[in-house]
Formats: sequence, structure tokens, C-alpha cells
Amino acid sequence: MSKPIIFCDFDGTVTANDNIIAIMKKFNPPGWETVKNQILDQSISIREGVAKMFSLLPVEAKDDIISYVLEQAEIREGFSDFVAYTKQQQLPLYIVSGGIDFFVYPLLEPFEPFDGIYCNSADFSGDTIKLVFPHGCDETCTSQGCGCCKPSVIRDLLGSSAKSIVIGDSISDWEAAKQADFVIARDLLAEKCQEADIDYKPFETFHEVIAIVDDYTGVKS
Repeated sequence: MSKPIIFCDFDGTVTANDNIIAIMKKFNPPGWETVKNQILDQSISIREGVAKMFSLLPVEAKDDIISYVLEQAEIREGFSDFVAYTKQQQLPLYIVSGGIDFFVYPLLEPFEPFDGIYCNSADFSGDTIKLVFPHGCDETCTSQGCGCCKPSVIRDLLGSSAKSIVIGDSISDWEAAKQADFVIARDLLAEKCQEADIDYKPFETFHEVIAIVDDYTGVKS
């Protein structure tokens, strides 16, 4: 088979926890939990919900937020080996994240270069943090409410013949998983795939991901 293109989520996948949720729990702006629950039950879009949560935080908190994320973020076991493996096997690896540039880029910097990093951006010019969404939905997206629209990014990058592998953990990866050729999932995404009878392989560490991709591609590392 031709080499597949790997699209990997960031929060809760590359990192062991969700950085957006960690930020909200730490700085605890009033009303954020209600917004979180609305995202999870899909009563509001991911884009609207994440923007609402960050709009609850003052721009003066920027440096404290960045320091906190860099201190508490835990990179999932085996990720460095996985990045090295994709380079060795010449497998294109894109990070496609609903996270925000001001913490995604610093956390990924030690592992660069990637084939691409797609995420949302933050504007600190006002009183509260405003999110910017440079990778929105294309005309094919069924939800039209994504922040960083993972299916749209995949369609843009994939081309006509390549196969896609989606690695993720949450509701923000669900639309991408539905259109992927192969899914590697944990947590809520694994539950959603199981409920919808979408074939997937579970993982907890990126050493497991390496073995799964080896098996899928037929190339043993």
C-alpha cells in the first residue's frame, strides 16, 4: 500500500490530559463548566464553546496561563519515539489540534519538525482572550461549527489516493474519525467508534501506536 498520512490530535492525545480543561480548572472563570458540558453534549459547537470559555479569561492572565501549561503538561509516553519512527518510515505526520497556538507550539517545539501543525490562534489585544479560527470548515463539513476543522484539513491535505490514519481521544476528533481509513483511539473517541461500529484500535501509549501503525502498514519497525 502507499504510505498513509497520519493526522494526530494534540490535547489528550499527544499530552496526557486536555490542556484547555486544565487551564479552565486552574483559573476557574465563572460559567466555564456549563460551557464545557454544552460542548460535550453537542448542544453548542466546539468552536462556539471554546471561544466562550477563553472569553471568560482576562488577557492579563496570558503569561500565567503559558507558565502553567508548560509546567503541568505531560507528554504521553512514547511520543518522541513515535515522531522518530514516522521520520524513519517516511510517514507524513500532521498535528491537527483544537488547542491554541500560544501553548501548542511551545509544547511541540522539542519534537519538530512536523509536516504541519494546524491549530487555533489567540488574540490578546482586547480585555479578554479572543480566539481566531484560521482553519475553519470547508463547504463539505457537515457541522459547520468546528474550531480547527479536522475533516476539512484532512481533505485539503490528503489528495486522491493516500490513506488517512486519525489518532485522537475526544469529541473534537469524531468527524475526522468518521472519514478516516484507519482510527487509533482512546477515551471518548474510542467509545464513540465502538457505539457507531467504526473499526479502531485502542491505545494508551505511543509505543502501542507504533506497533499498531506497523501492523496497518505491514512494515515492522
